[in-house]
Amino acid sequence: MISDFRNRLRKQSGKPVAAQSHDDLLDPPEEIMAWERVTPDVLYETKSQVTPVESEWREKIYQQLLKVMDLSLLDSLEQAEAARQIRDICQRLLDEHSAPVSSVSRQLIIKQITDEVLGLGPLEPLLADHSVSDILVNGFASVYVERFGKLQRTDVRFRDDQHLLNIIDRIVSNLGRRIDESSPLVDARLKDGSRVNAIIPPLAIDGPSMSIRRFAVDLLNTDSLIQVGTLTPAIALLLKAIVRGRLNVLISGGTGSGKTTMLNVLSSFIPQNERIVTIEDSAELQLQQPHVVRLETRPSNIEGRGEVSQRELVRNSLRMRPDRIVIGEVRGVEALDMLTAMNTGHDGSLTTIHANTARDALGRVENMVSMTGATFPIKAMRQQIASAIDVVIQLERQEDGKRRLVSVQEINGMEGEIITMTEIFSFVRHGMGENGEVLGDYRPSGMIPAFRDVLAKRGIELPLTMFRPEWMEARQS
Repeated sequence: MISDFRNRLRKQSGKPVAAQSHDDLLDPPEEIMAWERVTPDVLYETKSQVTPVESEWREKIYQQLLKVMDLSLLDSLEQAEAARQIRDICQRLLDEHSAPVSSVSRQLIIKQITDEVLGLGPLEPLLADHSVSDILVNGFASVYVERFGKLQRTDVRFRDDQHLLNIIDRIVSNLGRRIDESSPLVDARLKDGSRVNAIIPPLAIDGPSMSIRRFAVDLLNTDSLIQVGTLTPAIALLLKAIVRGRLNVLISGGTGSGKTTMLNVLSSFIPQNERIVTIEDSAELQLQQPHVVRLETRPSNIEGRGEVSQRELVRNSLRMRPDRIVIGEVRGVEALDMLTAMNTGHDGSLTTIHANTARDALGRVENMVSMTGATFPIKAMRQQIASAIDVVIQLERQEDGKRRLVSVQEINGMEGEIITMTEIFSFVRHGMGENGEVLGDYRPSGMIPAFRDVLAKRGIELPLTMFRPEWMEARQS
């Protein structure tokens, strides 16, 4: 039935339908359309798998190492020295037992034991690959990574749930936190800045689960964003002018759409002689200016005390004489204090928010302000939002894995009880390519932003031609 329906559709669209033989009629082939094809599952191989014999000797040498070496003394050694001592002892133990494995296998066994003692065990090959942006552990036998915006299954696996629990416990205990049945989930940050979330039974039904959001080692700038197609030179120039002109910016987008990367790039435009205070749940910003004060929230301790929220940090930052306040992400009642800061002379503030569209972002800010219990009239609340935020930048991670800036919108003010917005640039989609890439281009809307005059009075000139679409330019000529 489905095949017949597809053939009728092809006839209507003028596409040729292959003639069917007698055999085909008895067993008709299932012709599928391009968008129906299943994406092949490409395995990401770390080449860290061992044979049963190698695995047996790895466990044997590891147990011997625990007996002959006091691992508590490793904390007093440098990482390189500790790794050297472990390698030497493992090599000696393999020689003493005349292990029937090749020299290449011995090196692999020694490396895995070293990773087990000093690192994160089977995850070390993934952490060493800078193309991996996310590591997702769905139980001991299922590990996925995100590379170039796409998820891939890996050949990495743990021995069992207990092995995975030991690695999670090592991560958490090094950060002064704990995870057990009484406290079965934890959100923390590794020493390199990577974010870790772990959740264990009884909350995780199928065994321990962990996700690691890698900390970007290579700093991106506008040139690199232009090269990967996130934005265009005209949009990059506009964003630079917006930051230099001290406009308040809200960066909006879904999870993994590149909000923090965009915030880092925008922050790089802040002049070197300004004092910047950053406020984050988990410190990810990499500001290059010399005068930066970094603040990070603190979760409550085991007794449920000692928590320091973003709202308290935002309030405290106002007393620190900041030129700019950069909030990693606004997600709760601190939205009210952020708006207050933007409306009371702290121009040029930057922050991000989770939302699917620029309009939704303003609605989320409104909801967050309502969470404070403040009884503002709706119109008064929206007036405060409209006067505080000047520009909303919308980001999106699209089907081809690329993160793109899809809209730049200016907030104009109020009409009745509605906040009015004007789109300045947008990404217009045309469809999908043969290889699954998103087709489209960036276009100016033709609207001249009102803040162009504000920037001009501050000595920042933006040519009118950058806001005109091609058809308007052709008419002018």
